[in-house]
Amino acid sequence: MIVKDATTGLSLAPHAVNTRRDGSDLYLTTRVPLDPVVSDTSVWLDRYARQTPDAVAVAERAGEGWREITYGELLPMVQAIGASLSGRGYGTQSPIAILSGNSIDHLLLSLGAQYVGVPTVPLAEQYSLITEAHGRLNYVLEKVRPAAVFVDDAAKYAAALALPNIDGMEVFASRTEGAPRPVTGFDTLLAGDTSVDLAAAHATVGPDTVAKILFTSGSSSDPKGVLTTQRMMCANQAQMASVLPFLKERAHRITDWLPWNHVFGGSHNVNMMLSTGGTLTIDAGKPTKALFGETVRTLIDRPGTLSFNVPVGFALLVQEMEENLALRQAYFEDLDMIFYAGASLPQPVWTRLEEMAMEVRGRLPLMIASWGMTETAPATIMLHEPIGRSGVVGVPLPGTEIKLMPDDEMRCELRVKGPNITPGYFGDPAKTAEAFDGDGFLITGDAVRFVNDDDPDRGLVFDGRVSEDFKLLTGTWVQAGRLRLDALEALRGLVQDIVICGHDRGEIGLLIFPKAGVVHDTNTSNGACVDEHLMADIHHVLTDLARAKTGSAKRISRALILAEPASLKDHEITDKGSLNVRRIITRRADLLERLYDNEDPALIRV
Repeated sequence: MIVKDATTGLSLAPHAVNTRRDGSDLYLTTRVPLDPVVSDTSVWLDRYARQTPDAVAVAERAGEGWREITYGELLPMVQAIGASLSGRGYGTQSPIAILSGNSIDHLLLSLGAQYVGVPTVPLAEQYSLITEAHGRLNYVLEKVRPAAVFVDDAAKYAAALALPNIDGMEVFASRTEGAPRPVTGFDTLLAGDTSVDLAAAHATVGPDTVAKILFTSGSSSDPKGVLTTQRMMCANQAQMASVLPFLKERAHRITDWLPWNHVFGGSHNVNMMLSTGGTLTIDAGKPTKALFGETVRTLIDRPGTLSFNVPVGFALLVQEMEENLALRQAYFEDLDMIFYAGASLPQPVWTRLEEMAMEVRGRLPLMIASWGMTETAPATIMLHEPIGRSGVVGVPLPGTEIKLMPDDEMRCELRVKGPNITPGYFGDPAKTAEAFDGDGFLITGDAVRFVNDDDPDRGLVFDGRVSEDFKLLTGTWVQAGRLRLDALEALRGLVQDIVICGHDRGEIGLLIFPKAGVVHDTNTSNGACVDEHLMADIHHVLTDLARAKTGSAKRISRALILAEPASLKDHEITDKGSLNVRRIITRRADLLERLYDNEDPALIRV
């Protein structure tokens, strides 16, 4: 079933979907067989420590040089850390919270803990570095009650380490200077513990052992701790290797910034390198104005053969490569695959990436996307053939089954089942029970539709969140996710983000967070902005948008510009940077009422 693709020159499994119906519900699986699944992540480390001991497993910049760990060095270091943790009595009931971001020591601690069955809890570093976000940090610490915490720099994280909720926990730190409380140097863990029967401790680890507890971003409620087992992570890598067999044909390289407290960076990307004997270069940059320069420098020094990013990251890369020919050459010269997730990649960005690839290399890389979530480890649906356009997420991966429940708008609610699905949420049996239907499928809350209703092999397109949808007073359903994307595209350059409103109202309205720099008149009216020029610009765009829409479910009729940006302190922003819509509407209930007051002077009426 494996073919050598003529466009990319890569070995790929073709889309081949089985379908069955049960009433109105449609079930999809793939005909591609699943590769063997290892029992736990240590199998990968042992394999490459023997087969390619001199190959670099992970690298990070250290001053003007690089710190590198080979596979031959990696396994003994992981085993030493595992022995040290076991010697302290740590086990399945004594998780370790990781407060700092991506680093070699972070990876070593995670793998050492996994080796002996100690769960780690990687957290967004802004929880610790931003005082206003300490509420989220305290919430997780109180929920999990870890036995220990880790930071790469005790002085940098001093404010978080001083929190009372860390009292009684052991603190590990790569750099111990400036700590506000006693800390244990990371080198102590690397020294190991010869009194421990490491083989016995390791023997307790199996497919159902919890490796990590990954907290969701909390976009609609408090974050949930997703139990991530060895089976989930190992099965997911086998699933992807089954449909992308070129991953097994050479040792690939990635240069990656994506944070490890999220499943995309920490499970999908890290484990893809470890499971195939590849090299992970840690990029200390980010797709922000302040840090993107570091990403550019790292990509030129250590370009990858695979590239993973979110759409805003690829957009910045394209913009930089228009002038930076050294980056363009380095990025594309040995690139096999471009993979985006998090949102749909704008088609102009996709097209320009293809054009640049042809200029540098003379052939296209495989450009694909996937659908997944923290609860699915993450990949469950994946595009694994060239398609030439953005927005398609593909077909089910081997071993998974998806249930599609159609609605009246030619789209389907998505539910999933497979070995990569979480068993539930930490300390929350009620939410765990709510997460699955009577047939054992995970209720994702997402909607999809077919690229071609007559040909399931062409795959699925993500079509918003079912949970974001609402009804107008007329009983008409509003597909808020799709409408939001349309409005953001139309208002590009004027808005930072928007909230779609209208539940139990007669019309759809917008609460608008304006883009920095577009507000020139600072006159406000109790939380609303009344910049007449900006209001006129938005009115013009929404009027044009309304002309192109038919029906009350697609027509935005009013808007209000918010004077105050979304607040991290008040949990209006998740750690992924997305809006917590429920929190915004609750906290700003008075502004929601003004949005539907036709006499309000700040109202933009279309």
